[in-house]
Amino acid sequence: MSYNFDISTCREGSNAEKYTLRYELFGTEDVLPVWVADMDIDTPDFVLDAVKKRLEHPIIGYEDVPRSAYEAQIEWMKKKHGITFEVEDMLHSHSVVASMSVAIEAFSEVGDGVIVQTPVYSPFFKSVLEHERALIKNPLKELACSKFVFDIQDLKSKINKNTKLLLLCSPHNPVGRVWSREELEEILELCLEHNIVVFCDEIHSDLVYSPNVHIPFASLSPEARAITITAIGVGKTFNMAGFAMSTVAIPNEALRERFLKVYKRVHFAQGNVLSHVAFESAYRNTTSWLEELKVHLQGNFALLEQLCEKFPHAIRLTPVEATYLAWLDCRAMNLSDKALREFFVKDAKLGLNAGLSFGREGSGFMRLNFALSRAKMLQVIEQLENALKKQGRDNAKH
Repeated sequence: MSYNFDISTCREGSNAEKYTLRYELFGTEDVLPVWVADMDIDTPDFVLDAVKKRLEHPIIGYEDVPRSAYEAQIEWMKKKHGITFEVEDMLHSHSVVASMSVAIEAFSEVGDGVIVQTPVYSPFFKSVLEHERALIKNPLKELACSKFVFDIQDLKSKINKNTKLLLLCSPHNPVGRVWSREELEEILELCLEHNIVVFCDEIHSDLVYSPNVHIPFASLSPEARAITITAIGVGKTFNMAGFAMSTVAIPNEALRERFLKVYKRVHFAQGNVLSHVAFESAYRNTTSWLEELKVHLQGNFALLEQLCEKFPHAIRLTPVEATYLAWLDCRAMNLSDKALREFFVKDAKLGLNAGLSFGREGSGFMRLNFALSRAKMLQVIEQLENALKKQGRDNAKH
């Protein structure tokens, strides 16, 4: 079956967060929102069909997450990523961020150190501070080729006896890295040496572009499996964030019991009826949808690459190995972060995430969500190109 990603359903008036918050975030409704990480691409029909079928039953009451839903995800993880979990390892969660908060409480005490690797999705460091833990920032290193890597020496220098937890983003948001086995093993070695638990956010693991291959952190070795809490789900892969359902896999029984003490206190319950069927259908019925989607996303990124090549003195594009989030290096524009944000809002009429929201290491960068229909992506390109030309940023001016 062939899917058409050239157009998508209009989300104006649908209470979509990226549209309803435009004025609050950007001071105007007149921006095309390309910030929050959901897609302006229709959720696949096989998910919607499963929900419609469930609605034929006239009672929507309490339900447990069915075992078959966990089994569907487990089969997917084994087939796609070569890792095997058991149903008993799995817990339902509303979101990765909620799971992260539980992990911070479960595996550290007030004042203990928690490692984050910036620039990174802001709840990583905000959650640490909100739980009154000591934030240990291990910034990524940027290579000359615009690729980001772990700074292992910096990490070694910052770990101490009170360091209890590392929050790992894999694949990484916003820099788009797919960590290699060798890179992950360096992290693992340090965590094992210092008895550090790893919370691994792998929510983007299905959105990896060839020849890159996602390696689940827990799959590195039996020792890795014993210290890892893996957060996974359908929200990014199938554009299902609104179903508010993900999972946490914790194979180590002792860690799982510690996690459960906090989890039960919060009372996560079991999600909602429609989420259960949507979740299971996504994993069981995807056919060719995901592969075709990734081809489409790569096509959108290629359009962005072509644009940046026209304006080498304005925007440098970070290579993307995974996710649908482009990390734009705008430092050559010599604008303050405030002025850079205003350029995108007022001149390009685009609503992006400011790089500073991912930590001070994001200064001079912007994050652009390119998970759009082709028609909308072309609109983004046109608006940004016109704004850059207006600023005299084209190659002919230099």
